Amino acid sequence: MREFVLTVPEAFANREIKHILKNHFGFSSRLITALKEGDGITLNGKKEFVNKKVSSGDILKITLYDRASKNITPENIPLEILFEDEDLLIINKPPKMPTHTSVYHTTGTVANAVLYYFKDRPFTFRAPSRLDRDTSGVLIIAKNAWSGDCISRAIKNGEFEKEYSAVCVGTPKNRKGTVNAPIKREKEGIIKRIIAPDGKSAVTEYEVLCEKGGLSLIKLHPKTGRTHQIRLHLAYIGTPIYADFLYGRDIDGERIRLHCSSVQFMHPVTKKIMKITAPLPADMDITKLQKSF
Repeated sequence: MREFVLTVPEAFANREIKHILKNHFGFSSRLITALKEGDGITLNGKKEFVNKKVSSGDILKITLYDRASKNITPENIPLEILFEDEDLLIINKPPKMPTHTSVYHTTGTVANAVLYYFKDRPFTFRAPSRLDRDTSGVLIIAKNAWSGDCISRAIKNGEFEKEYSAVCVGTPKNRKGTVNAPIKREKEGIIKRIIAPDGKSAVTEYEVLCEKGGLSLIKLHPKTGRTHQIRLHLAYIGTPIYADFLYGRDIDGERIRLHCSSVQFMHPVTKKIMKITAPLPADMDITKLQKSF
């Protein structure tokens, strides 16, 4: 449950509550619609609806109630927490751990772990910045519907920056550059993507940090958010990610070496710019991958 209390200023006098929800709190239309149900809105202690007009000095209270996610079994799995407040839980996701449960992964996911972490309260699992199973690093879990909406909107509007690190086979010809190559699905119904002139725009900036023994550690800033963008763009310039079974070469028992090193965004409440970082996992030390390679 998350509560917001506002003493209505003169600027909002004679305005409907839904106007304040949208223009002061930044609630989405979907969230405003959800608040029409239940008792999430009170004005001076009395339940009201979104079309109620307010007066200067009124006390408006908004309560967001959560419901327990269905079909997710809480599991006592340790979480490496990088940041937490009333609205966000940010963790360093380990490799080989799915974010969400699925038909193939009903246990051992971030969702299972988070539901256990919040076992004493109803909690809906929301991970607007999800990471693939093999990808490690910074992962944001929204603790209420409003913060989830804010992060999702920031991602959609390009106001959410991610930095990745990847261990690649080979070294790019140019140690620093930009890959601008459109991406589309190879065939309908399959996950693999290809570079194609009629694909969706995809842009990735990269910089080689170090290299050794045929491998390189590369820093990446995706400017768009296409599926498999980083993996495909690195393969496109001739340096596929280590153990990438789709766009490079499968290595038995090895995971794709891709890590979300940091995220930067505006906090939904404080409006401060936050940058959260996660250290490289041990299995991305290129000096220890030579034998495997």
